[in-house]
Amino acid sequence: MDPTPQRSRAVFSTEDFELMKEAVGDYIKKIADEPRSAKFSNLYHRLGRLG
Repeated sequence: MDPTPQRSRAVFSTEDFELMKEAVGDYIKKIADEPRSAKFSNLYHRLGRLG
């Protein structure tokens, strides 16, 4: 048995982050007048840093 822990694999690819950012960006436009749009805007920017 190998005592070395296995390296974890990424769950999302760079392309996945680009797709999620596109979807969130579109959703932000649809809910622009709602208070929670700020939370989605923050998510959009975080996805941009990751992808």
